[in-house]
Parts: sequence; C-alpha cells; structure tokens
Amino acid sequence: MEKIDDLDRKILQIITKNARIPFKDVAEDCNVSRAAIHQRVQRLIEMGVIIGSGYNVNPKKLGYQMCTYVGITLERGSLYKEVVPQLEQIPEVVECQYTLGAYTMIIKMYAKNDEHLMNLLNGKIQEIKGVIATETLTCLDQPIRREIPIEIND
Repeated sequence: MEKIDDLDRKILQIITKNARIPFKDVAEDCNVSRAAIHQRVQRLIEMGVIIGSGYNVNPKKLGYQMCTYVGITLERGSLYKEVVPQLEQIPEVVECQYTLGAYTMIIKMYAKNDEHLMNLLNGKIQEIKGVIATETLTCLDQPIRREIPIEIND
C-alpha cells in the first residue's frame, strides 16, 4: 500500500474542514499546483483514504425530530451478516456497527416522533429473524461532530 505523506495529510486537514473549498485554494495553502492537488485527492480516493463526499443534511429540517442509537442483541453473532441487509432496507437506519460488548450491533436511526420510533422498533427491527432484544438511547444534542484528527509529521 502506498504511504500517505505530509502533503497528503495537509490536503486532508484542509478538505475535511471544508469539502467545498476550491482546489485552487488548497493548492495555494499547500504551495503546489492545482493539478497536483487533483492528482493527490484522486489517489487518496483510490487508496480508500477518502471514502465519501457530499453534503450533510440536517434531519430535523426534514421532519426527523429524534436521533436514536439502538443496541441490538442477536441470537448468535453469526446472524449479523443476515441481519445487515434487512436493516439496510429501513431508510431511517443511517449507521450500523458490529460490536463487542453488551450488544451484537449498534445502529443509528432517525424517527419523526415517538410513534414513528415505536413503529420502527416494534414493526421492523424487532421483527427481523434473529433479533432477540433491543435497547434504545435517545440523543438530545450532538455538541461534537468531526473527523479524526490528521497529524503532520514535522
């Protein structure tokens, strides 16, 4: 695998703070050409370092008033591979992690209100074969949201 150098890290620092920044501005900050930035970003995408791009949407502005994390316990951990495709069919589920500890997996999910949440939990998630228990945590606020720090080796 190719190594990530300090220029790559500097580019990542800049674009993770503002994904909409023009490459010409990134090039100026890094003292290299716009073409060099474009090539580096493309290489970082191909290497799997940059795994997505897009806009963040505020769920509340779309009517989703509740953000929840749901711990899911499965009959057997090996059912994980069968349960994930079913969770993918629920649009309100936006993240899923296979975990060690109290739960087999944890999902992040949005609901419009408590009735909608109850329908998602009782009518969809708990109906998936192999799910034996769920525990729901409701988020009140998200005071921190950021990417992992990118350090430059000086």
